[in-house]
Amino acid sequence: METLTTVTVDSDKLKSLLSAEKEGAKVTIPIKDGVNAGEGKLTGEMVKSMESKSATLVIQKGASSYTLPAAEINITEVSKKLGTNVSLEDITVSVRISEPTNTMAKVVESAEKGKGFTIVAPAVDFTITCTYGGKSVNTASFNSYVERTIAIPEGVDPSKITTGIVVEPSGTIYHVPTRVTVINGTYYAVINSLTNSTYSVVWNPIEFSDMTKHWAKESVNNMGSRMVVTGVGNNSYDPGRNMTRAEFAAIMVRALGLAPDSAASTFSDVKASSWYSGYIKTAVSYGIIKGYDNGNFGPNDTITREQAMAMLSRAMKVTGLKVNLTDQSISKLIGSYTDSTVISAYAKESVAACLETGITAGRGNNTIAPKSFITRAEVAVMAERLLKKSDLI
Repeated sequence: METLTTVTVDSDKLKSLLSAEKEGAKVTIPIKDGVNAGEGKLTGEMVKSMESKSATLVIQKGASSYTLPAAEINITEVSKKLGTNVSLEDITVSVRISEPTNTMAKVVESAEKGKGFTIVAPAVDFTITCTYGGKSVNTASFNSYVERTIAIPEGVDPSKITTGIVVEPSGTIYHVPTRVTVINGTYYAVINSLTNSTYSVVWNPIEFSDMTKHWAKESVNNMGSRMVVTGVGNNSYDPGRNMTRAEFAAIMVRALGLAPDSAASTFSDVKASSWYSGYIKTAVSYGIIKGYDNGNFGPNDTITREQAMAMLSRAMKVTGLKVNLTDQSISKLIGSYTDSTVISAYAKESVAACLETGITAGRGNNTIAPKSFITRAEVAVMAERLLKKSDLI
């Protein structure tokens, strides 16, 4: 039986808090522990007033918390979905942290058995529901990363925490960018995600047998353990092998903690039945990839370093990793490499952005090698650096 605690935000107290604070106020709703579910309730009008002050809503339920910039609820769009003449004051916004339903708990349990990882913290559901007149709209995706913290239970070794995962009702699981932090002596998994769902924290150590003495050993094993990169069979990674454009797009989507889209691809050479179709659709929707001028994507073409850097620089916009470049700074950054003139015009700014942030570096002999094919080892290193530089892992 579910036990639910609801805390309703007082309109007058919220107004005084927002007027007393400058931009970026934090509105915290504490919910006592010991209940299955806790929710904070506001009106759409309150959410809009918080949005105008760039305020953040924090739902704190025992050892879990949900940090939500008010703008991410997107109340203006929500109100349009609820009806043409709906007043924001009449919309109820519920932000909820809860234990999964029995059905979802079984799905999580089955995922653990099937995938070979170990769940180290109980699964938690995060939901945002906006209602008016019997009609409901769920806010399930965001424009920027929304942070959740899940306390690591006592007795669990914090070094044996690999990553957070999303568990979908279908049983599909995927990585979400996660780092471990300690607050007042308690260890927490800090999960950043662009969607709402059921989350858990796992231990999933992977060490590829052919990475033992390789320069990229730590990065490849880390990205493998986080389910961002995969091996080639027999516990091998094959670090020196090249990669296709489809494979790289899939890694970018997995690194960012996104799910493959089930809709059909817009590229004429990407079949819906192909394993990479959903990844490419998601990558397009987040602006990470663009096709060739002829309308194709070239999924099976081997990806070059400059093509990879173009995708990485677009992924930086998704993670919020900012870089300020001028024509002069771009010329200076790439001009220090002996083969800078070989870089395609479309890729120059992307290459400079990747160099400036430290996500990529040149190859030997002071070269960028923009037209050379990227290796699987380099891809794992770049994916890891993207997440680390963006403070997501």
